[in-house]
Amino acid sequence: MNAAVPGWAGVTASVTLVALTAVVAWRRRLHLGREITLAAARAGIQLAAVGAILLLVFEHTGLAGAFGWLAAMTLVAGQVAGRRAHGLPRARFTATAAVAVGTAATVGVLLVLDVIAAQPRVVIPVGGMVVSGAMQVTALVLIRLRDEARTMRLQVEARLALGYSAADAFAPQLRSALRTALVPVIDSTKTVGLISLPGAMTGLILAGVDPLTAIRYQIVVMYMLLTASALAVLTAARLTERVLFDDAHRLRPLPDRSPI
Repeated sequence: MNAAVPGWAGVTASVTLVALTAVVAWRRRLHLGREITLAAARAGIQLAAVGAILLLVFEHTGLAGAFGWLAAMTLVAGQVAGRRAHGLPRARFTATAAVAVGTAATVGVLLVLDVIAAQPRVVIPVGGMVVSGAMQVTALVLIRLRDEARTMRLQVEARLALGYSAADAFAPQLRSALRTALVPVIDSTKTVGLISLPGAMTGLILAGVDPLTAIRYQIVVMYMLLTASALAVLTAARLTERVLFDDAHRLRPLPDRSPI
């Protein structure tokens, strides 16, 4: 057995960490013990199921199955990100389109240039990282755009009354939302390797790959995540801008409150 890879006994032993976390939450009366337990159980079941399905994909479906899996992840990510921006018109469609653009553009370019191998074992995990990153920034920019349209409504309508177009009237709010969504990704890129070793690099090192080789792969992944995030938020912002205003350049009303 590879000492770098825990066996099922080791996985079982790690459950004690979850139990300890649940006990701490219970002792501190955080009312999160049940949520922690359910989250851990759900994660274990989901990962076990995904592992079994991936075995079938790798052995029987080839690259077509990998792209199908990537499309399914994109649809789920779009639903999750869109749900966070409840109250925003067509939020789920916008989020799905944004994640799809960011993922397809970056993964597609790297496949065409032969930077990453066109194999299911590469496309699925690398694409999954891109989808996850695009989902997070898309959710963030949609939430900010919704909140900006709600709280800064009077300022936007004042600019519209002065003759500004919808795009110009909403431009300050749009720029603020874009900066907010991209700053975490930029900071993560600037500090990679200094604060923590990223997932792709860590996995390769644990698998016995030379650190310099792992670093090259991680550089590609980080640049891909940065580009995918930028494309996703720009797409989401553009689509959201269109649905926030009607054909007469009037800002549509939004609900005052939305569920968390």
